[in-house]
Amino acid sequence: MATTDSRPALVKGSRASRSTISLKLMMAISGLVFIGFVLSHMYGNLKAFGGEEKFNDYAEHLRTIGEPLLPESGLLWILRVGLIVSLVVHVACAVVLARRASAARPVKYAVKKNKHSSVSSRTMRWGGATILVFLVWHLLNFTIVKVNPAGGETDNPYTLMVDTFDLWWMTIIYLVAMAALALHLHHGTWSSLQTLGLTNTAASRTRAKLAGWVLAVVVAGGFSLVPLSVLLGIIEK
Repeated sequence: MATTDSRPALVKGSRASRSTISLKLMMAISGLVFIGFVLSHMYGNLKAFGGEEKFNDYAEHLRTIGEPLLPESGLLWILRVGLIVSLVVHVACAVVLARRASAARPVKYAVKKNKHSSVSSRTMRWGGATILVFLVWHLLNFTIVKVNPAGGETDNPYTLMVDTFDLWWMTIIYLVAMAALALHLHHGTWSSLQTLGLTNTAASRTRAKLAGWVLAVVVAGGFSLVPLSVLLGIIEK
């Protein structure tokens, strides 16, 4: 009887384990999709150092890629839908995994010890929430609604960008978001590579940690260059 009673529990536990692995795998893949996006987006942002004409030409080029096979902004919307799907998958998996982790440890530790965890791993949840809120505002600011917080024109991408970051508080908001992104990328890169089975040796773990740091510094630093340069008067109208 004991053996018979234990089998359903074992099957249930096995299914839960497979489900958790699947969720982590979906998080890793969707995270890698976003890494590809932020790298390409950073490249586009750095066009601002080439001046208004080059920056606006790049923005226009994004809308005309795929023509005449696709309508104007057709490929851009395909990419946006893909990113939205990846975002929903990433956030949904993160929420489910967080709830499972909390349910597995219903009684919290009297003294929480973080000696063996990094800052980036401890800030993944609030960092992810910060990035999500910033992403919504960023889309309203530059893409969907095109809100110029300085009250200027919105049809000129370069002018909208300069007007936005000429405001010191907008630059501060952007830099805080980039700090959250750096921490998220640092730990997220490590977690993704671990989930994909690419950290099985000491050397591969070292490479994964280094990749996380390099990606965090390059992406957050690259994105921060433009608002800081606008605020300092290096990039101007």
